Formats: sequence, C-alpha cells, structure tokens
Amino acid sequence: MPKPKVLATHALFPAAQEILNAHCDVEYWTNPERISRDELLRRVKDKDGLVCLLTEKIDQGLLSAAPKLRIASNVAVGFDNIDVAACTHRSVVATNTPGVLDETTADFAWTLLMAVARRLVEGEELARGGNWKGWDLDQLVGTDVFGKTLGIVGFGRIGKAMARRALGFHMRVLYADAVRAPESVERELRAEHKDLSDLLAQSDFVSVHVPLLPETRGLFDAQRLSKMKPTAFLINTSRGPVVDEAALVQALEAKKIAGAALDVFEKEPAIHPGLKRPNVVLAPHIASASIETRTKMACMAAQNVVALFTGQQPPNMLNPEVFKPS
Repeated sequence: MPKPKVLATHALFPAAQEILNAHCDVEYWTNPERISRDELLRRVKDKDGLVCLLTEKIDQGLLSAAPKLRIASNVAVGFDNIDVAACTHRSVVATNTPGVLDETTADFAWTLLMAVARRLVEGEELARGGNWKGWDLDQLVGTDVFGKTLGIVGFGRIGKAMARRALGFHMRVLYADAVRAPESVERELRAEHKDLSDLLAQSDFVSVHVPLLPETRGLFDAQRLSKMKPTAFLINTSRGPVVDEAALVQALEAKKIAGAALDVFEKEPAIHPGLKRPNVVLAPHIASASIETRTKMACMAAQNVVALFTGQQPPNMLNPEVFKPS
C-alpha cells in the first residue's frame, strides 16, 4: 500500500523529518524564500497531508485546490491562519502544537520586558556603534522591574508562566481573563483577578497573552491605551492584530505610555514605521524560537499527521468531530 503523500512547507528539523518519513512520502519545500501561494496551491493538489506554518493560509481556496487533503497540521499553537470551519465542512482534520512553547514564550516575554525597562537595545547600539564615551551618572537610566506591578492580559498557560516568573521579582501580579482562575492557582501565584480597566490603570508592565479572536482583535485601541499609566510599558508576544499599531504609535508620541516591546505585528512582516523609536523594542516573531522548543513543535506537527494516517486520532485536533477511525 503506497504511503500517504504529504507536503511540508518548510524543511522542519531532522527529528520531525524522521517521524514523517517513516510513514509518509514527504515533499519538503527547501528553497530559501518562503513558498508562494501559487506554488503552494500547485504542490498541494495531489497531497493527502500538509504540514504548514503560520504564514500559509489554509482557507477555502486551498481546500478546493487539494481534493485529497485529509489533514492540515500547523507548526504553531495559534491557528488564525486556518479556517477551521472550512476544514470541518470538507472533513479535513486541522491540528496545532499547544503546550510545548509556553515556558519558552514566557521566557522571551520577560526578555522583552527587561530589555525595554532597562533600555538594553539603546545601550547595545551605543556600545556596538563605538559612540560610548564611558560611564555617566544619568546615562540611559531606565526603570526598575523588581517590586513593580505586572498586569497579565490572558491567564492561560503562558500567562500563568509569566506569573510564576514574577514571583522571583517580588512583583504584584494582576490578571484579566474572561475565566477566573481557581482560588488555589491565585494563591499559589499570588495573582489578583481584575477587570481590564483596573489592571491597565494599576500596572507598570502589561503583558499580553490572548489568542486572536474577533473579540480580541484591536483589543488595545486608543481608549484602552489611554487607561495605562504614563510610566507603563506594553509587552506583546501574542498576536499582532490584538494591538492597534496606529493607536499605539499615537500613545507613544503623546507620551501616554513609556514604551513598548513587541514580538508580533498587525500586518507581519510589515511594521508600522512609527514604532521604530528608541523606547520600543522590536523582535521578529521569535518568542518560541529556541532549538528545543521549535524542534518539539515540528515533531508534534509530524506526530499529528502520522497519527491520522495510522488510524489514530491526532492528539491536537482543532475539529475532533471530523475524525473517523479507519
């Protein structure tokens, strides 16, 4: 019996390739440039499975071009690139990679937080550019982190991981989430549940960890940014469209907030030119980019594919109702 045909839109990592290659006939996109939409539609036509990245749209057009497709396996925990309803309508399994990137993403959110608070990028540029004239009393003075108030918007796995790290900095931790955490979790993490307006008014650092949903798109608009302290910083490692970039630029220019640190952007890879300012730290969507975590993500995506084609339910299905055991 021939192996199922799978297209992977990236070379992946050797461990993930080994999992896929043992059970599938895999075609890997290995060109240095990203696969184009036209090329993706051409190559997926005869495929049974697809391993894709956030940059590929799995929508009605792709599904129509791939009549044999049975699974779209996203190498990401977010899946705003996948039209899950369209996949379900066509009985195509959609999967993601939850859980494995939580700690790594929280690490990086803290990296951004500390970098913007202590003006690290400005200092690095000064030192690397050969313009540093030596120590001075008020040179690049930043803001303390220890003992401050951290507001966490979205108290899922990554939000809770942020709170755990805050314990070591003796911070007051506030969180806003539609679902309140159990009292035992609040006690363990010393976290206080607040509505979003109160959190914004009281926090020195606001770290965003919500999924991109219709109700979170543009969540940080001019009105909500105006509720933050003028000494506060916004940190975003969730999804770019959660923050209205034009409103953020206006808030920064008017000094309504002290700064921002962003790993994601509203229209990636484009970045609003007004964000390229000294009090904003910019990173190219790398919060989960450790070799360990990205390898785990790729392996999980591969395992989702292999599970389906060996008659098992993929462990990370977004639409479990379409699974039919063979």
